[in-house]
Amino acid sequence: MQNNKYDKKLDVRITRPTFISGVFGNLFQTFHRPASIDDLTARWDEIMGPDIAPIAKLVAIKKTRDNKFSVVIKPANTALALQLSYANDEILRRINKYFGYPAISKITYRK
Repeated sequence: MQNNKYDKKLDVRITRPTFISGVFGNLFQTFHRPASIDDLTARWDEIMGPDIAPIAKLVAIKKTRDNKFSVVIKPANTALALQLSYANDEILRRINKYFGYPAISKITYRK
């Protein structure tokens, strides 16, 4: 039997083994942002930003046949419906960016 410094290191455990959750702590919870329909409703003002949120309120979200969603938006007043229709691509981009994939296929405006 050989007695060298490497054998002694293997016999003695220096630290306790830890789980990956213990190593990272709450890191997963901090950076995990669940993208759900309820969360979209709750964070609508934050997602749309100060330029769209004051003039557009989320009314409904409906699931379509192709497993995507249709969003119903109500303008603050009927005169803003045309302005929102011009921002349709930007609204789609912001919602789909929030979900991380093209989840919304259609936006409908309710007057």
